[in-house]
Amino acid sequence: MSTSASAPLRGVPAGRRAAALAALAALALTATACSSSGGDPLGGNGSAAPAPADSGSAGAPAGGTVVVGSANFPENVLLGSIYSQALKAKGVKVEEKFNIGSREVLYGQLQSGSLSVLPEYNGSLLAYLGGKSADPGTNAVNAELAKTLPASLAILDSSPAEDKDTLSVSQETADKYKLTSIADLAGKAGELTIGGPPEFKSRQEQPLKDVYGVTFKEWKSTGETTANAVKDGSVQVGNVFSTDPKITQLKLVPLTDPKNLFAAQNVTPLVNKAKVDTTATGALNAVSAKLDTPGLLALMKKVAVDKEDPSAVAKEWLKSNGLS
Repeated sequence: MSTSASAPLRGVPAGRRAAALAALAALALTATACSSSGGDPLGGNGSAAPAPADSGSAGAPAGGTVVVGSANFPENVLLGSIYSQALKAKGVKVEEKFNIGSREVLYGQLQSGSLSVLPEYNGSLLAYLGGKSADPGTNAVNAELAKTLPASLAILDSSPAEDKDTLSVSQETADKYKLTSIADLAGKAGELTIGGPPEFKSRQEQPLKDVYGVTFKEWKSTGETTANAVKDGSVQVGNVFSTDPKITQLKLVPLTDPKNLFAAQNVTPLVNKAKVDTTATGALNAVSAKLDTPGLLALMKKVAVDKEDPSAVAKEWLKSNGLS
């Protein structure tokens, strides 16, 4: 996947420690991984101005019908279905409008009130709105979002689940080099080849050196075949999204990122405040409290690999987590 460096989305930017690195990482690094669902999770390029609010609010007032939307890629449809069914379980009247399109379209519809709720990714949304956070962590990104969003919109609780860049290795490589985190690559990367999208090296080679002191033997452009290249040994390290089902399918090991090289991309409900009440917000926050990255990865395997219906997968997850 790839997007404009100015607008990291769904695992499209990354963060660093020094202020200059943090700005670079938060807006550029997450834009370089490759995922089964395609580039920018919501299709925005971060350069387009958000659509202006429509003075003629089209949705129902708080307590009325809540319209849940989604972008046109499988993970976002799945998340929209989880939100929708969680709301229905609490007696909220819901209308579903899934597979709509890119962030430019979705954001405008949320502002106008045509949509009430969207599954978003906090780091990508902040970049789309032109905001920046020197600290790539979840709390700092959300604090900046709260200051950047128009008064009519709000984010609810972020889930621990993130769809973001990872450096992943095979189990064999992890065992051979004793790798559990990106920090463990220091002093070992000189023996290893890393793969990713065509722009991966130009965007991430220097931050990897600056943040982790990591220099690889070779960089290869592996594009959408990155996960397979890691598995077959063509490369030893690959830039793969954290919810790419191939991580599970191929038994890859995502290395942890203790220094937050890659900025936060937490799944976060974005709402039009006039269109949701406390019952609705409570239901959505309850989903966020239960949804984590391994869980979302497992759900995406069912949808993308096993070809199960997203609505059925959502229903099963909600039941197993006591939310239905």
